Amino acid sequence: MAFVRRKGNSFYLVHNVRRGGKVRQLHLARLGDRARITDEVIREVSKKHPFVALNWRRLRGQLNHQVDLANPNSPEVQKLVSTLRALNLDLADLFPPLLRISESPVVARELLVQMRLLQSTIQVKLDQFDRGRGRFGNANSHSGLARRRS
Repeated sequence: MAFVRRKGNSFYLVHNVRRGGKVRQLHLARLGDRARITDEVIREVSKKHPFVALNWRRLRGQLNHQVDLANPNSPEVQKLVSTLRALNLDLADLFPPLLRISESPVVARELLVQMRLLQSTIQVKLDQFDRGRGRFGNANSHSGLARRRS
């Protein structure tokens, strides 16, 4: 049976196997400081360990229930808010002329692609919050104003 284990500040996907009457842990993947099972993790684990059958849906479901976003003092919420603040500051310091001057057009293109992807993701999330307006109160009142003006 596979499960996610935390060791220090990192999460790992591990699987218990019995060898010679003893149970050993097989480390399938390092998930990083945020326990996430992405499609890339699934591909890598399936490639590295083809004979280990895993219930990916169940594992992903378990991880979704581990994050405590309801508690404003939880480490997950604090880290998410901190990351969003840092991202806002980083983006505020990024000016289009810097992208044109960039010695690497590949870097400039990748930044634009990632910013467009971020914009789409944020719009989807804002729409989800708008649908659940009663649950989230006025947390998204600014997003509604911005959409009405455009």
